[in-house]
Formats: sequence, C-alpha cells, structure tokens
Amino acid sequence: AVPRTRILATGGASHNKKILQVLSDVFSVPVFTIDTANSACLGSAYRAIHGLVDERNVSLADVVKLAPEPRLAVTPTPGAEEV
Repeated sequence: AVPRTRILATGGASHNKKILQVLSDVFSVPVFTIDTANSACLGSAYRAIHGLVDERNVSLADVVKLAPEPRLAVTPTPGAEEV
C-alpha cells in the first residue's frame, strides 16, 4: 500500500540518494521517484491530454493514472525526527 503522505521527487536531484534521504528524514515520510526524464514536460503533456478530453468529462486524475508508477527510493531513518 502506498502511504497517503509522501514526497515524489523528480528532476536531477532525484538521482541523488543522499538528498532524497535528507528529504525523507526532515519530513518523516517516504520518498518516491519516477524513471522519466523531463518530468516538467511530462506534466505539461498530461495537462494537454486533459484539455483534449475535457469535453468528455474525463478528470485530470483519470488522465494521470496513465503515468508511470512511482517507486520507493528511501524511507525515513529510524530516530531521525529526534535529531
């Protein structure tokens, strides 16, 4: 099961496990990534698809369901919240 609260990291920093670990530890949530280059372009493409099918009452959430499944990159370090 995917947690309700999580971080989805994209872009160059998403390839740096140490940065992802800091995010996870600071916010006490797991961090997920997607294997997609140019994630900003991907988001724009989904919005464009949504615009094309908008008259058919298709929600953006339904369009984004076609996105690649994020994968777990890191989880919070036990005890990190105490630091």
